[in-house]
Amino acid sequence: MLLISILAATLIGGVISVLLAAIISLTSLAKIADKMVAFAVGTLLCFALTDIIPEAIEQGLEPHKAGWILLGGILGFFLLEKMALWRHEHHHAHTEVLADQKVSMIVIGDGLHNFVDGVLIAAAFVADPILGWATAITVMMHEIPQEISDFMVLLNAGLSKSRALLLNTASGASMMVGGVIGWLALEATQAAIPIILVIAGSSFIYIAVADLVPELQQKRSLKDSIYQLGLIACGIAVSLLAQQLHHH
Repeated sequence: MLLISILAATLIGGVISVLLAAIISLTSLAKIADKMVAFAVGTLLCFALTDIIPEAIEQGLEPHKAGWILLGGILGFFLLEKMALWRHEHHHAHTEVLADQKVSMIVIGDGLHNFVDGVLIAAAFVADPILGWATAITVMMHEIPQEISDFMVLLNAGLSKSRALLLNTASGASMMVGGVIGWLALEATQAAIPIILVIAGSSFIYIAVADLVPELQQKRSLKDSIYQLGLIACGIAVSLLAQQLHHH
């Protein structure tokens, strides 16, 4: 019975949040996905730097080690992208390869983050089923802004709406995997959570700084710069609001 509750709760937190974000992202925002890249930058950086990595440290990871893991994660994603470029330079257009790698990294990073949330939901259910359901609802509210930014990145990379929905749903479903593994081996899984969180954070930082910011810099007019700063600020504000709802 507990496992069924965990599966249902992680389905709400991981998949339902994606579907709710899709209602917004694939309708009203789909036509301006290229302009919403700045919003995604603010959201990704804010979640990584003010939520995910601090959470890893709060769970016992030493700040010094967190810094090294973060550095290793960023270098790892750099090498992953570099190897993909080397491998495909004779088979695909350069821009197409960059888009493919952007998609891969956003799905991997979000999948790791969702996996950790699944473990945390399982831990909450083990402590108290009421706490478990409360955690699932707050995780869902916390995930929606993140999923919207993911949709914006995927659509801007050239994916169709159906493909973007499929990939985001798959990464959301990793929360259910985390719930099951957390239920089966909670103690062993929790020990790895801080490291997984920092790696997920490193993917968000790398995507924002290495892939999205250079795209924003291609538009240099004062009007574009003000518009981009406003959207970055909106992304940060929405992320902070989601974090407040999650923590309370």
